[in-house]
Amino acid sequence: MTKENLIRIRKQKKFSQQDVAEHLNISQSHYQRKEKGEIGITNNEWERIAKLLEVDVEEIRENDANNVMNNFDNSSGNYIGNNNNYCNIPEYILENQKDYITLLKEENKRLKQDNKDLRAENTLLKSQK
Repeated sequence: MTKENLIRIRKQKKFSQQDVAEHLNISQSHYQRKEKGEIGITNNEWERIAKLLEVDVEEIRENDANNVMNNFDNSSGNYIGNNNNYCNIPEYILENQKDYITLLKEENKRLKQDNKDLRAENTLLKSQK
């Protein structure tokens, strides 16, 4: 959702997108995506922009679903914020991956022991020469 209040007040105060972007230490194109609502604006960024524009955060911030950040529930697959796309991964796939990780850890442990044994054997053979 386009941040109409933010854009209107920024223009009234005669600030360019580049000015605000520099204040936030981001590129102008990145800031433009924030204004367009393509990516979220963090609470800290809202506060910094408001301070730059010399207005209260409430004057520029618009109530939309993208103001809620990092609220992902894997059991339902619902995610609100930042326009990130997440997939709800079925539990059986997660369990399968956990089992596979356990198997790889066991194999890694075994290979480390084999490596240690071979090094010891190699050292022994070198000492017999």
